[in-house]
Amino acid sequence: MTPEQTLASSINRRAFLRNSSYSVGSAALASILMRDLGAAPEWNGVLGDKLHVPPKAKRVIHLCMAGGPSHLETLDYKSELARLNGQAMPESFTKGQQLAQLQGKKLNCLGPQFEFKPYGECGRMMSSAFPQIGSIADEIAVINSMHTEQINHDPAHTFMNTGSIIPGRPSMGSWLLYGLGAETDELPGFVVMTSSGGGQDQPIASRQWHSGFLPSKFQGVQFNSKGDPVHYVKNPPGVSAGDQGDLLEAVNDMNRLLGGRQNDPEIATRIAQYEMAFKMQTSVPGLMDVSEEPQHVLDSYGAKPGDGSFASNCLLARRLAERGVRFIQLYHRGWDHHGGVKKGIQTVSGHVDQATAALVKDLKARGMLEDTLIVWGGEFGRTPMAQGSGRDHHIQAFSLWMAGAGIKGGTTYGSTDELGYAVAKDGVSVHDLHATILNQLGIDHERLTYKFQGLDFKLTGVESAKVVKAVLG
Repeated sequence: MTPEQTLASSINRRAFLRNSSYSVGSAALASILMRDLGAAPEWNGVLGDKLHVPPKAKRVIHLCMAGGPSHLETLDYKSELARLNGQAMPESFTKGQQLAQLQGKKLNCLGPQFEFKPYGECGRMMSSAFPQIGSIADEIAVINSMHTEQINHDPAHTFMNTGSIIPGRPSMGSWLLYGLGAETDELPGFVVMTSSGGGQDQPIASRQWHSGFLPSKFQGVQFNSKGDPVHYVKNPPGVSAGDQGDLLEAVNDMNRLLGGRQNDPEIATRIAQYEMAFKMQTSVPGLMDVSEEPQHVLDSYGAKPGDGSFASNCLLARRLAERGVRFIQLYHRGWDHHGGVKKGIQTVSGHVDQATAALVKDLKARGMLEDTLIVWGGEFGRTPMAQGSGRDHHIQAFSLWMAGAGIKGGTTYGSTDELGYAVAKDGVSVHDLHATILNQLGIDHERLTYKFQGLDFKLTGVESAKVVKAVLG
């Protein structure tokens, strides 16, 4: 049979099935029945149900504070730095060290710009600029000994997201989808949203959620924070859902013909993406309709739906998590405080403090925090040395926190020296962080690999990486 005859046969078969009431809805029902009967659905990851360790998490919400939050105004209090405010930075700390814009300049100490207070039953010292995050001190585990390899924003984001300084590697969200698959077939398994406010907005490139050399079906999908979350999610006037379904089926038939001739896995991905897009025309409007949310929930986040804010994105993150999205990444751009760090922190706190705490509390109230891993932090820290009234980029030490999904709340791991310049105890690399995230999802980071150009690649690279067991319950 020629390709043209095959296509004609397919069209006739499609007409017969449609006339027999075999619709998109019944196809969806069949897939649900297959899933409930235990058949392996096509959206399963490479690991299927054969995880390496007992999982604690089903999903991850990464609250990415883009721009480099100052650990010295958030989570790492240094009384000695406060005492030396305005004095020369001891040369023993910085001699021979890589700096960014302060290289070769006179270095003076800049003390913490906010009072630190004990929060929670654990009594953790945290910045008074973030009282709402302080209110969840007993839920979070703080790591004060992070360090990284890249001193500029874009490569530092690349390293944080992919574990490599080389652009083009798969992001951690793509690795998770590859390993575990998605829990939904109506929304992407990896969703990204961005917001801004509080300081200089560094651009965030879409390659930060790219699938790299993994099949493109594992790539993250960016949702718009304002307007339609996805372009062309609505049909144009005069085009019904049935018309759209018929068009989709015809295009997919042609793609299947091409796939049969070329044996290209990306063609199968294209078919799946068309089908996903069709389902999203129904699922996305329901996701974005927050009219069912009680007013007290909206108020707890400080969310005004449709305003593109971090608060609204946090509420949508919870709704995405409820609907089975595997990896949710919220970027908030506004942390690049080369000058005016005190005012900048006050402003950015108004954008992120309330909503961050509300997300944790909301997930806990719904019984979802126990299987949702939350990671909060940036790509690097800021210098103890002044850059005018601000702080420069810093890779020797920074802080982040984790919550939910088996994380031991109220704990603090690692420490920096008395001025917050370098890690003094229990350093944690970006690869260690990735290994810990994978572990909570049931994955041994050494065993989740993908062969590319003759090599077995993994998220944590070729260097030694460890799971940070001290922060696990």
